[in-house]
Amino acid sequence: MRLTGKTALVTGAARGIGRGCALELARAGADVLINDYRRSSEAEGVVAEIQGLGRQSALIEGDAFQQDSCDAIVREALSAFGHLDILISNPAYSRRGDFLDYDAETFRKVLEGTLHGAFYMSQLVARHMVERGKGGKIVFISSVHARRPFPRSVAYNAAKAGLNHMAFTIAGELLRHRINVNTIEPGWIDTPGEHETFGDDAIRDAAPTLPWGRLGTPEDIGKAAAFLASLDADYITGASLLVDGGFLLRENHS
Repeated sequence: MRLTGKTALVTGAARGIGRGCALELARAGADVLINDYRRSSEAEGVVAEIQGLGRQSALIEGDAFQQDSCDAIVREALSAFGHLDILISNPAYSRRGDFLDYDAETFRKVLEGTLHGAFYMSQLVARHMVERGKGGKIVFISSVHARRPFPRSVAYNAAKAGLNHMAFTIAGELLRHRINVNTIEPGWIDTPGEHETFGDDAIRDAAPTLPWGRLGTPEDIGKAAAFLASLDADYITGASLLVDGGFLLRENHS
């Protein structure tokens, strides 16, 4: 229970990686506010699971891609918990397509969903942490796409690479405030979004071919987030933690 007494906000937490992070933070002892763009049975289910672990939780509706909405989300979070020790920033919007045919508006939306939302939310939470004067932990969910230019992912590759560099810049500027800022780079993770993109059959067939014999899970990413949000990671900032079960090594040696 290394996060006992800590409060956290996790964006995009209704399902997938965001859900995994929220639950693992709660299992480590944190009280966790979850954000998703609308109220849903999935989002309410995460709140109920966290409360079932004996932790405090609530759902904050709002679009983490938009500045005004981020303002409202943070205000509501601070009203609910009084302060925030941890932010897990998990905004993402991805659409695949061939570069020569890629729609310019879709490119803009992917960058906006990944970069703008992460900037708005982290800036607001960091300002609160600085004013409070007790440090804090900010973790951005990036991707192996930040390191390798996967085909048909021109916008997502660019967005995640930019997210890493933005996070490292923020880390440097917040050094004097003892606010740790890091990123996690998931590999191929078994999430609802991946099933929607690739299909159940393709994911089932691919899993045995991966180095660990399986896709990663949201819990794998959540455990990494809980580590980076804990005192165990007090001396880690401006770093990117690859959590991919050797996926990128396999790709680099294929």
